[in-house]
Amino acid sequence: MSLSTLPPHRRVVAVTLLIPALVALALWAFAWPAARTAPHDLPLGVAGPTAATAPVEQRLERQEGAFDLHHYADEAAAREAVESREVYGAVVVTGQGPKLLTASAASPVVAQLLQQAVTQQTAASGGRVTTVDVVPAAEGDPRGAVLNTSVLPLALAGIGAGAAVTLLGLRGARAVAALAGSAALVGAVAAALAHSWLDAVPGNWWTVAGTFALAALAMGATVAGLAALLGRAGIALGGLVIMLLGNPFSGASSAPEMLPEPAGAIGRWLPPGAGVSLLRSVSFFDGAAAAGPALTLTWWAVLGLGAVLVGGALKERTGNTRSASERAPVPVG
Repeated sequence: MSLSTLPPHRRVVAVTLLIPALVALALWAFAWPAARTAPHDLPLGVAGPTAATAPVEQRLERQEGAFDLHHYADEAAAREAVESREVYGAVVVTGQGPKLLTASAASPVVAQLLQQAVTQQTAASGGRVTTVDVVPAAEGDPRGAVLNTSVLPLALAGIGAGAAVTLLGLRGARAVAALAGSAALVGAVAAALAHSWLDAVPGNWWTVAGTFALAALAMGATVAGLAALLGRAGIALGGLVIMLLGNPFSGASSAPEMLPEPAGAIGRWLPPGAGVSLLRSVSFFDGAAAAGPALTLTWWAVLGLGAVLVGGALKERTGNTRSASERAPVPVG
């Protein structure tokens, strides 16, 4: 039963209660992660001889649950771990004092947080820390603002494409072609703006455009697939999942490990979060750690497009059955 079939007084009550419920859901989804932003098992490396790194590890472990420490033999191994996105940074214990390796390209917020935390601990022991940004953010976007703000336009593009395909009555192969064509153009436009014009997302242009396109396709296919199976209610469900969960839980403004659980874990498995992670990998880290988010986006796209084809086939079969029953002769007498 839809809202339009309800009696007028019940429709008034439904709208009166529905809007505040949506506002509460939106505030929870966006405000809760922002208010609880803090490191939660954030991968951090510690490099050097075990005897020398033990005091550093002890001081870091005092912040219970904040860091997931990884030990490396020397600075070269720690640098490799940062460049391959195994850790967000590393503290290297040297004879001249501690050295902090960061990667602002992975998250400017995390890089700043690590610098503050290590500097405070070093100052307490009477030393100084040297900071080296191993993988810096783009010169045109040192704070990562473009990556952060790109999540919302991609989400809107995906929801819009899925809704348009449904409302225009496209089914089967035509719907798949429309979603794929729209995603390809979204990828080209996004790369032209973020890569060519703003110079905020470096790397190979075609790879960046393909990443934007895959993210848009995953979100558009999700909405269209749900709509093909559930009707127009699927548009609302897909929009809620992508906009009210995928967008704030993506960790684009900080990192998934900076969000309260289970928001960070959920965000990694939704298209917006996977899209941001893949874009960081292909743009700054030569594709390191790209397999996981690429597979996540691919599965969302494949499942969504599959649902579009199945839903279209079911509706076509139902329509043919109704037509045949309408044409069947009615016996007389």
